[in-house]
Amino acid sequence: MKSKREVLLKLFISTLYLSAFTFGGGYVIVTLMKKKFVDEYRWIREDEMLDLVAIAQSSPGAIAVNGAIVVGYKLAGMPGAVTAIIATIIPPFLIISLISVFYHAFRSSFLISQLLEGMQAGVGAVIAAVVYEMAGGIIQGKNPVSILIMAGAFAATCFLSVNVVFVILTCGLIGVARTLYARKEREK
Repeated sequence: MKSKREVLLKLFISTLYLSAFTFGGGYVIVTLMKKKFVDEYRWIREDEMLDLVAIAQSSPGAIAVNGAIVVGYKLAGMPGAVTAIIATIIPPFLIISLISVFYHAFRSSFLISQLLEGMQAGVGAVIAAVVYEMAGGIIQGKNPVSILIMAGAFAATCFLSVNVVFVILTCGLIGVARTLYARKEREK
């Protein structure tokens, strides 16, 4: 990797760009972060990105900011996390400020309402792509326990209407148990 200053500048520009052109919430930015930091820059491995997304998703707050924090911290420590936070929050802050100034003009505009409705369809497709890519990463690992956990979490939330908090806590406990078991096996 290049000097820390160059990494921070590239991180700032990348997260600013991603945040500025991401519509639809955190899951959309996750797939764009994967493409930028895993596929293009190769700063992070794909399995690490899945772990970082899990951390970002389970932390309180917006997933876009949490994702930027964990990626920034992974790349450059605390300066990377701060850089990523600032770059991630600048575009939404400016856009929301601008929209609030012109809210009354936007509120009744047919063109704006149709534009937003069209964006919703695109956001749905991007979120489906994220789910497909993340599930593909788990399935490619061919770990039957991970596949079973993924299927169980999906079934619990979609078909049994189990609260997502309970699903996350249960999956976290399973992960801790698996880690402790694996550590115990290595010590033998």
